[in-house]
Amino acid sequence: MSITDKNITELSKGLAEKKFSSHEITEAYLQRINEIDPIINAYITVIEEQALLAAAEADARLARGQARSRLDGIPLALKDNICTKGVLTTCASKMLHNFVPPYSAGCWVKLQESGAVLLAKANMDEFAMGHTTETSAYGATRNPFDIAYTPCGSSGGPAAAVAADLVAFTLGSDTGGSIRQAAHSCGAVGMKPTYGRVSRLGIVPVASSMDQAGVLAKSVRDAALVLETISGPDDYDANSSQIEVGAYLAACDKGVQGLRIGLPREFLGRNIVPQTIKNIERAAAILLEAGAQVEEVSLPHAQYAMPAYLVLSSAEASSNMARFDGVNYGLRVEKDNVYDMITATRTQGFGDEAKLRILLGTYTTSAGQIDAYYNRALRIRTLVKSDYDTVFAAGYDCLLTPVTAGAAFKLGEHVNDPMDMYMRDTCTAPINLAGLPAMAVPFALQDGLPWGLQLVGRPFGEETLFAVAQALEQPRLIPPDIGEQARRKGVACHD
Repeated sequence: MSITDKNITELSKGLAEKKFSSHEITEAYLQRINEIDPIINAYITVIEEQALLAAAEADARLARGQARSRLDGIPLALKDNICTKGVLTTCASKMLHNFVPPYSAGCWVKLQESGAVLLAKANMDEFAMGHTTETSAYGATRNPFDIAYTPCGSSGGPAAAVAADLVAFTLGSDTGGSIRQAAHSCGAVGMKPTYGRVSRLGIVPVASSMDQAGVLAKSVRDAALVLETISGPDDYDANSSQIEVGAYLAACDKGVQGLRIGLPREFLGRNIVPQTIKNIERAAAILLEAGAQVEEVSLPHAQYAMPAYLVLSSAEASSNMARFDGVNYGLRVEKDNVYDMITATRTQGFGDEAKLRILLGTYTTSAGQIDAYYNRALRIRTLVKSDYDTVFAAGYDCLLTPVTAGAAFKLGEHVNDPMDMYMRDTCTAPINLAGLPAMAVPFALQDGLPWGLQLVGRPFGEETLFAVAQALEQPRLIPPDIGEQARRKGVACHD
């Protein structure tokens, strides 16, 4: 096993036992990035010099016996909508091609304090608007398991980086399922915590009432360790929760004896491929064998969640995108007057998907349409959340669902069918509407592509999710040789 194959637990143990140094780990990842990332295109910016300097500082602390945490000296990457002071943060958009933030996101500050080493900023859909990374101004990311396929989710870059062993772990953002869908398609563990569990400070917003930072990792325990590190209140984020952070890593050993697991029938109906149903049934059998109860439940308003999500997320995106006007930062297309400058900047700076959502959001919040669309969507959101509240009040500890109807799809396959893309969020977006924690756990391969389970918990019920996820965790899925894939399929390296 090479250094880059190892998970956080193995790397941390090796550092403590002085089997290798943080500098050696970082160099190994940088070498693999040079070899593999031109094919995968998981990264937008690699900060080699800064990463090696941070690794050297970590090694000095470890040599003095002053390790800050179990993450000290461990390399990570951040989705490129997470602000990093002094490091380019583009949101995969021409609009922010030259934006270097003057401050860092709250979640990255906590990882810095833990001693983690930032290696790179990961590719994504432009402003996290998309489902495959194909809206990125820097080109799409390829799925390491089959480079003809998408990694799915706007957090596809972070997920592909973990799957391809280009880093130990990553942080992504999840507005309607981006972390979970990317984890599902790339064979990673993807954790979206409860809304407010992790600070949203410094995460460039799409839909502010749904956006949440989360973790992509190689194992359930790794995800638990990282989430425990980045969780907690933030004085600079009014929406961050003051509720005490759970012992997520310890929760992995709790088991599932006596837990009640619900199977929402609405997520197991039409459009779900037979193999997906078989995998859910196999997971339910594992939980029953481990001592849990598994029963069917109902979320009657789930069928209305997707239209409500599209209206609300587009409305919030339209508002959030208004700040990108060429006046204060980012792209500016010079014109003779301010009006023409703003018009030209936004026309050239935004891609088609961003423009589509801005237009949709502006229309649904206009004076003549706000009651017909936006206010009605808010009422549906309340009903969706009420369904989850009812199920958990009935004594269920978590829910088990698919992440999407099936496995990943080919690059370009649905690029001209936005409604089909949006419907892939059917099992994930309702959780963001309700603000609940959810995670994707790798479970099987379907025709050579990863497939994951989704677990949904009570508000701030992350500990239960980690206990259930650990009970379901399978041996890590390893993609076939990426260089050989590129040679066999005649895929050119990304320029």
